[in-house]
Amino acid sequence: MSGAQAWGFTDDRGAELGAEGVPRRVVAYVRAGAALHDLGVTPVGVYGSGHDGEVLDPAKAGGLAAAGVPYVGPGRALDEGLLRELRPDVVVDVTYDGKSPYALDEALPEALGVPLAALSVGNELTLPAILDRFGALAVSLGAAPPEAAGLGAAEAALREAAARTGLGVLALSGAGPEQVHLARPSAWPELARLAELGVRLLDPGPGPGANWLTVDWDRAAELRPGLVLFDSREHATSPHEVPSGARLAPWNPETPPSPAAYARFFRELAEALTG
Repeated sequence: MSGAQAWGFTDDRGAELGAEGVPRRVVAYVRAGAALHDLGVTPVGVYGSGHDGEVLDPAKAGGLAAAGVPYVGPGRALDEGLLRELRPDVVVDVTYDGKSPYALDEALPEALGVPLAALSVGNELTLPAILDRFGALAVSLGAAPPEAAGLGAAEAALREAAARTGLGVLALSGAGPEQVHLARPSAWPELARLAELGVRLLDPGPGPGANWLTVDWDRAAELRPGLVLFDSREHATSPHEVPSGARLAPWNPETPPSPAAYARFFRELAEALTG
């Protein structure tokens, strides 16, 4: 890439990344890859997390499947030879702790001399800040600045629906007939954003677990939600018991961090709230 414009980007671990030219071949964790695709940078391959199998989870795929982006399986099982075959110029993962990539051993791209960017999706950042960071990375990789008008309109519609209905909303992840993980709203940037928009999210109460409180389904029913947001990823189970009268709406806790993806989620939630 001699003579090309140098590329640089500081990720959310504080790692200063660089290359002789703008990276063109991006390999990414599926959530990051789906966001980048929405933002105008289509990866040449994506990998999953420890929750994922050998087939791409439709709930997490976003527009990747329609774009024909190959899925190479869980990142921790990815070997150097397969990654080398993809010929990446940069690898993009997410981080929940601001220290380590979530789904890939960072030694793997390091062995190939390929920069690894890890962007935060944890609750130390707000959802708007997370979207800004993915937008900034996409722009650095050659995309146009993100268009946020659709997200603004979806947020306005959700705010109106929440004010009109006042339904209590419980976010959860099914774990079989005996137990369920109830989300702590403040631990999830997108749930915290819903609360800012006026959605009345139900807190599961005290107990162990930073992101989830694991209980039985009777405990979920005791919270008397008007609407249940259920984890739609393949490793989660469908709700085994729905509180009487409660509506159901899917929720992907790994929604791609792009304005387009969250606009879709907010519009769908507004429709679910209003019935």
